[in-house]
Amino acid sequence: MQANLDAVERARQRWNAGDLPGYLELYDDAIQLHGYSPEAMDKAAVTAFYEDVFAAFDSPQLEFEDTLAAGDRVVIRFTMTGRHRGAFMGVPATGTDVALPGITILRFGEGGKAIERWSSADMLGLLVQLGAVPAPA
Repeated sequence: MQANLDAVERARQRWNAGDLPGYLELYDDAIQLHGYSPEAMDKAAVTAFYEDVFAAFDSPQLEFEDTLAAGDRVVIRFTMTGRHRGAFMGVPATGTDVALPGITILRFGEGGKAIERWSSADMLGLLVQLGAVPAPA
C-alpha cells in the first residue's frame, strides 16, 4: 500500500512541476481510465487528454485533500487549479482562474503502476466558472 501512495505522491509532484511525461509514469501501458469519456481511455487517449489540460490551463496544480489506500487501491479527493489560457472542451480561453474538484480511484497492478482508474470531476462547475453555461439559480 505504501508503495502505491508513494507513486501517487511522486506523480502529483511531477504534475505540479509541469512534467507531464513524469506524471504519466504513474500509469501502466495497459491503463483503462473511466469517467472522462463515454468509453474507457487507453494510454494514448489519457496522454492526449492531459496534453489538452496542460495546453488549456497555465501551470495546472493538483492539491490532494484526502488520500486513502486499501489493498491495490488508492482513493484521492483532489482539486486542480489553474488559469484558463487556451481552448478546453470547446470553450475559448477566458483568463479565468479555476478550481476543479474531483475524486479518483486508482487500481495498481503487480508492476507498481496504475492499471485502472475511475474518476469523477465537477465538469459542470468548471463550465460555469468559464462562463460557458449559466450558474444554477
